[in-house]
Amino acid sequence: MNGPWRLVMLGVLMLGLATPALAQPAQAAPPVLAGLWDATVAIPGLNNLEVPFKFEITGSGATLAGSFFNGDVRVRSTAGRVQGATVALQFAQYGSRIDATLVNGRLEGRYDRGTRGAAYPFKAVRASSAPVSARGVPPLAGEWRIPLTRASSKGEQSWRLLLRQRGADVTGAIMRVDGDTGTLSGTFRDGKVVLSHFSGARPTMYVVTPQADGSLTLLQDGRTTLTAVRVSDARAKEVAALTDPKLYTKVRNPDEPFAFAFPDLDGRMMTNRDPRFQGKVVIVSVTGSWCPNCHDEAPFMARLYRDYRARGLEIVALAFEEPDQLKNPNRVRGFIKQYGLTYPFLLAGTPEEAPEKIPQAINLSTFPATFILGRDGKVKFVHAGYASKATGEFYEREQKAFLAEIESLLK
Repeated sequence: MNGPWRLVMLGVLMLGLATPALAQPAQAAPPVLAGLWDATVAIPGLNNLEVPFKFEITGSGATLAGSFFNGDVRVRSTAGRVQGATVALQFAQYGSRIDATLVNGRLEGRYDRGTRGAAYPFKAVRASSAPVSARGVPPLAGEWRIPLTRASSKGEQSWRLLLRQRGADVTGAIMRVDGDTGTLSGTFRDGKVVLSHFSGARPTMYVVTPQADGSLTLLQDGRTTLTAVRVSDARAKEVAALTDPKLYTKVRNPDEPFAFAFPDLDGRMMTNRDPRFQGKVVIVSVTGSWCPNCHDEAPFMARLYRDYRARGLEIVALAFEEPDQLKNPNRVRGFIKQYGLTYPFLLAGTPEEAPEKIPQAINLSTFPATFILGRDGKVKFVHAGYASKATGEFYEREQKAFLAEIESLLK
């Protein structure tokens, strides 16, 4: 081959070697989503009120996870994936998921609530790390009373407000007969603090404004105005007494064994007459996988069963769920798995049917509600609701009282 042809062939060969590189452009790197985000969900039933909360994403690819927060309690996703700029995070314990897309550094999408109702629009931006000055921030920490101008759906005439404070950062909770709001958190700015909570269920927001007379004005979920006064304030003496969770729910005849008969998740019928319950101290937990206070209670129940079963304690959960969950209890299974619950779960009916399905109970309108049976099968103690870690010393006090009751019956 002469010189000119050799040069032509060499050029063709070099072009052929270069062509694959030109035909395979470099793929864009997946977006980095890990970190803390300032998020909101909009609540359709409250005129699309946007409730703010902290949200965290960790990992990437197959290890991607998202977390809500209830104070220092992390509510972590059970599955996650990212495809391009789209992220999907599943929360099996709530039967819910986040589907969002990263647009100009902002996550936008929706929080799908599954069988619980309409989805919430979801937005999130990278969390701000800018410090907030504590100058001019009034002292808010302490215990307050909230008188209700109209009795709650459970007949309450007042609530307890607990606030903690570190500089401009404020956290707290409102205690009610069914438990509490979960940890409310916010930062004092422009003469007020927006305290909000969302950990996958129960979104709520209170705009708290200090008044010159020492009281607080609370705007609840953008539509109801409440007032709070310190327990040390003389005006607190005029506030109606709080409803006692230990006295709220009762049984019609304490001398009658507590009866139940419902199917488990596999359709097998279980009753109070089954051998596993005979001669045992039995906790009957009226619960629901949709119920935020029941999620608060579940780790405590798991610990009780682990610590006391060998000494003669049994626990049975009577789950009241919406109709779709009664047909296919996927969320209930996720709830059980999330908290490592090994005691039986029975599908008892819908939440509205609880008083009918448990006719021995009086005032059965809180979730959870807990009946503690002695070895004779009769009710010895009843607890309405469950106070979570958000309530601080009240949570500790309730735990000790509950354990003392169990100990006394096991002896």
